[in-house]
Parts: sequence; structure tokens; C-alpha cells
Amino acid sequence: MTTTTAPDLAISVSGLRKSFGDKAVLDGVDLAVQNGTVFALLGPNGAGKTTTVRILSTLIASDGGRVAVAGHDVAVAPDEVRAVIGVTGQFSAVDNLLTARENLILMADLYRLGRRAGRTRAGELLDRFGLADVADEPLSTYSGGMRRRLDLAMTLVGGPSVIFLDEPTTGLDPRSRRELWRIVRELVADGVTVLLTTQYLEEADQLADRIAVLDGGRIVAEGTAAELKRLIPGGHITLRFADPSGLSAAAAAFGASQRGVTTDEDALTLQLPGDGGVGSLRDVLDRLDAVGARAEEISVHTPDLDDVFLALTTGR
Repeated sequence: MTTTTAPDLAISVSGLRKSFGDKAVLDGVDLAVQNGTVFALLGPNGAGKTTTVRILSTLIASDGGRVAVAGHDVAVAPDEVRAVIGVTGQFSAVDNLLTARENLILMADLYRLGRRAGRTRAGELLDRFGLADVADEPLSTYSGGMRRRLDLAMTLVGGPSVIFLDEPTTGLDPRSRRELWRIVRELVADGVTVLLTTQYLEEADQLADRIAVLDGGRIVAEGTAAELKRLIPGGHITLRFADPSGLSAAAAAFGASQRGVTTDEDALTLQLPGDGGVGSLRDVLDRLDAVGARAEEISVHTPDLDDVFLALTTGR
């Protein structure tokens, strides 16, 4: 029996440990990835992101813990895991001596799809990834973004339900990066689960349903992008008023001399510490109503993922 996860979990990791010599790379990692979502794993170089992906994709064995992918125990049933996953590493794995079409047909042959089915699948993927017009041209003419798209297309030949993307947009220009993001969103819309490792914090912010920050071999924080941002101090709410009397009333209500509360009489603004949550906003509005002060404009400023990353990781 290989099923070890709840039906709604595509990936389940409990107490994962891995050492190389005397160095503990993973020291008790826990992850739970829902089906049909994007889960991003962030961390500095050497945090263990790639090692995690290699274990989850059966490329190396763990030293301890339990890992299941698509309901299959990685240690007990690696062949079943390999049958349902796709992996795209940090560097393109295409064969430069073959065309895009030939690369895809080769993958189809490895999956034993059969001659006709393999060529049909190759054609479908070439169309989907915008490579049909250059399918038979040498890869030396391809840009980095085109090669990355081909690499991802090759990952999809076998129709995986779970895909591991290990820093897939490294070295790509902004346009190519956004094109790859679009493809990832389409895959998830089709029900595929994606575990993404990245050092581009904007990428995690744009794509991920949930994010885990890995540092020193442990998960130091996990949540949605918004939840992680609220962990870091520095968020504030800015209120702009139509006249000085409104500003004065609000400043008195919130205590302008309190730490973190500042007024700008020229701009008619009052800045308050706040995490941007619904509760804090409701409290601000209730206190304004109590003193009869009406804000013309309210803006919420929260820390970004860069702040989260720098605050939670050691940067070794």
C-alpha cells in the first residue's frame, strides 16, 4: 500500500532530514501542498531548496522523515511517483543536437507513447508553447526563453499531475519570465500542482497560493504572500483629510504623540502603524466615526516579500 496522504494533498512531507557528510541540509522539514495549487519554496543559496526537490522527485534518498507525492510514498513506491511527476531543473535539459520537435518525440518515445500518439503529443505541445513555427529549426537559433519553454514542454509530455520547477526562470529577461508565468497559471487552471523554488521574490508573489521560507534546513515561515508580509513590522495606514480640522480631530483620536503615529499638516495626512488586515482597518474607521472625522483617502502600505526574506533568513 502506497497511499499515505489526504486526498486533497498533492505533496505531503513530514520531518524530512538530509545531510551531506557532517552538514545537515534539511533538518525536520514539514510541507503540505494542496492539489491544483502553486506552492513556492523560498530561501537563500544553500538553504536546501534543490535538495528538497531532488528528494521529492526520487532523484536522491532522504535520511529520515516521510514523503508522499500524489498519494505515493517516495521511499516505498518511487516508480509510481515518477509516473505522475515532471521535473524542470535550474538549467535547460534540451538536446542541442536535436530540433524542438525531435526533443519532444524523443521524450514521447521514452514514455512509450507509440509513434502516432507521440507525434501528436509533440505537435500539441509545440502549439501550446508557441514553438510550432520554429519546431524544425536548430536550437542554436533559440532564445533563452524559447529554450525554457521547450524544456517545460518536455516535462509535460507524460501528462504529469505534479510538476517541480527548480528556479525555472533563472537568467530569463522580464518578458520571457512573464510568459513562463502565464504558462504556469494555465497548467494550474488545468488541475496540475506546481512546487516552485525561486529566488525571484516577485515570482513567488505573482504565482504562489502559499509560500514557505526555508533557511538553515528548516521552514522558518509559511503562509500566503499577504500573511507573510504581515509578519514583518513596518506596515502602516495613511489617511488623507480634506481640511485641517479633520486631521486635527483624527490626530487627537489616535494620539499623535504615540510611537508610530505621524502627521503631515502640509499634506493633510495622518500615518498610523497597521498590518493592513481587515480588523485593523475596521478599528481605524470606527475611531474616525467616533470623533466625526472623515478621511478623503485611505492607503495601506505593507512590507513586501523582500522585507520578509531579509528578516527571516540568515543569508549565509
